[in-house]
Parts: sequence; structure tokens; C-alpha cells
Amino acid sequence: MFKLLETFKVVYETRSFSKAAELLFVSQPTVSTHIRQLEQEIGCSLFTRNGRTDIQVTPAADTLYQTTLTIVENWQQVQETLQENQLKQARLTLGISHTFAVYLLPELLIFLYHQFPNTHFQVKQLNSWEVLQAMEHHEIDLGVIEKPLASHAVQRTPLFVDQLVLVDTSNGPWLIRESSSGVYYYTKRYFEEQNIQEPSVTIENNEIILALLKKGFGRSIVSQRAASHLAYRPLGPNYQRWFYLLHANVQEAKASAPYVQAILKWKKQGQAALLEETATGSHEKTSDD
Repeated sequence: MFKLLETFKVVYETRSFSKAAELLFVSQPTVSTHIRQLEQEIGCSLFTRNGRTDIQVTPAADTLYQTTLTIVENWQQVQETLQENQLKQARLTLGISHTFAVYLLPELLIFLYHQFPNTHFQVKQLNSWEVLQAMEHHEIDLGVIEKPLASHAVQRTPLFVDQLVLVDTSNGPWLIRESSSGVYYYTKRYFEEQNIQEPSVTIENNEIILALLKKGFGRSIVSQRAASHLAYRPLGPNYQRWFYLLHANVQEAKASAPYVQAILKWKKQGQAALLEETATGSHEKTSDD
């Protein structure tokens, strides 16, 4: 019915079936069919012909035209409302690697939630390689990884440094992550540097590894953030890694750009807080001395 009314409106305004066909990008017989169908639907004539090209409108057409203008205006308002609601109900899917997900994501997600209260957030916990693949296949909108993976399809922005440490309970095998995880690279390097050929167990979950370590079983290289309640040995600057934010290239970045800017703002706030905490700690230590 809306298509019929649209055709009627153009014919009424142009007083021409052929001109209406040109403006609507349809054939003239299609215009004639639409008008005939509309006339059958409402039960009265809308146009009368005087000769081949001269078209006169009927009183019924005058009445229908005014009503049609209202219908078209209401429809445009409906479309605008739906588009506004779609913007208000934006969705953002985050793909987050394991360590960041547990120790930094809660703070970030709270920050984003307050910045974008009308956005529906979805979080997927993946290892670094899976996050990159999900970005490339447009399965997630933004990602955070723990190893410097690169792809022409995404941009990579450093967020925070993460210090790795060694937790050694002196009881049980090495507990290592799968080869696609962010920390595996450093574990492999440590094994090569120390010529370690001891038994190991591969576990695809940080929390399971930490649970075993807390029970006094195994040894593993983990994030210092994760080892805060364990006895650990620092491994130095050579075992520092970055958390990286993955986001779309410029051509596809419009939708996620506000979220990227918010995350970078959150990063600056976190860095400022860390510097303040460090300065306070140093001052307190000096005072105690």
C-alpha cells in the first residue's frame, strides 16, 4: 500500500504518468498498474484523462493527497525514531586475552559502561591469537592481546606494560600455557636460556595454573599482577610484555572510534594513578628511612 501511495503522490504532483515513471525509476505501465490497484482498493477514481497526456485529478484524489502527505511524514518520523533507537542501543563486542580479562578488564568495563550507558557490551575471553583472528573476521569490534601480533586488517596500540615473574613451589612439573597464548613465548625463551628440559603440563587457562600454584603444586611464569598473593621471583625487563589494543583500520574505524578514544583516556588515567602511587610509595619509604 505504501508503494501505491508513493506512486499516486508523484502522479498527483506531476500530472503525468510518464513523468512519474521517470522520477520513480519504473516503467509507465507499472505506474498505471499501481494507480489502478489503488483505485480498486479505495473504490473510486483518482484521475481522468483528456487526450493522451492531459490528466485531471478528482476530488477523491485531492482528499487522498493530503492524507498521503501525512502518511509519508509519519513514516519518515518512524524511520528517524528507529535510527535514533538503533544508535541508542549500540553494541560493542570485546575480545580480551586472559590476563588482561581478569586483572584489568573489570576496571575498564566499569569505565566504558559509565561513558556509554546506552551501549550493550559483550565480552569474549580468548587467547591473543584468537583475538587477532576474531578481529580479522569481524567477529569482535575491539580486542586486547598480550603479544605483539600484527595484521594489515587491524591497528595495534600499546596500552600497559606487564611484568612477568617466576612462581616456583619446588613441587611438581612446569605449568605452561598453550603455544598461541601471550605468555608461552616468554616461557619458551626462559626454557631455552636456562636449558630446561623438565616435565611440563599444558593448561589453557591462567586461573587453573594459579589455583595449582596456590596449592603448592608446580612452577610457572605468570603475570606479576596474577602472582600478588604468591611468592615469586622477578625476571627483569627482558620479561616485560605489552598489552595491546586492537582496533579497525581507518576505513572501518568510524563506529568504534569513540570507544577507542575512551580506552585511551582510561589508559592515561591509569598511568597517572600509577605514577602518583609510585611517587607516594617512594616518599613514604624515604620518610621511614
